[in-house]
Amino acid sequence: MKITDALLDLVFPPKCPFCRKIQDAPGTCQACEKDLPWTGEAGGLRRLPGGLLCAAPLWYEGAVREAVLRMKFHGGVSAAAALGALIAQEAAERFSGQFDGAAWVPVSAKRLRRRGFDQARLLAESACGLWGTKPEALLRKVRDNPAQSGLDRAEDRWRNARGVYQAAGEVRGRRILLIDDVCSTGATLVSAAETLLAAGAAGVVCAAAAFPRPEEENRGEKGKE
Repeated sequence: MKITDALLDLVFPPKCPFCRKIQDAPGTCQACEKDLPWTGEAGGLRRLPGGLLCAAPLWYEGAVREAVLRMKFHGGVSAAAALGALIAQEAAERFSGQFDGAAWVPVSAKRLRRRGFDQARLLAESACGLWGTKPEALLRKVRDNPAQSGLDRAEDRWRNARGVYQAAGEVRGRRILLIDDVCSTGATLVSAAETLLAAGAAGVVCAAAAFPRPEEENRGEKGKE
């Protein structure tokens, strides 16, 4: 731990990202570990259009949704550590031996300047840190398209996500775990994965912190990014 991190822990004690209760160490508290809306064995793996597989440990509702929104829009970046750890566990269980590197779905340069951080990168760094490695910047977002979460219709989300990424770094022959915060329709992850595959990636699997429940997945959140 860096000295600055230690000082911050003295001034701002670590809190569970879901219930916000102060605890001795960063991460999910025991009560939330028991009560969170886990996707479970049956719900935690989805096959997206084109056959792309995505895993997620949690349903995007209640305290999970609040933690993700707080991280993205209100500077609650400490939640990335706990969410990243859950992504790492889910990806390891679902995709063991199926990837040899990890990347994240990037925000645009304009949004990065405005927000000051890329939440998917923070999640990827947290997940990879538990494996003793680092994620790679294998994608670049080249168009600042409207936020997916502001679009209600699934067809609009698919259209909006097309052609917004370019491959970067060494992709050819790689098997890549692609990480994002929430997978709803899957449009963003499919677009990013297709970009990597077109650049020569040998395979792509995906992991996110949460899925909306099936009956909620096509509903947008107006005003959100």
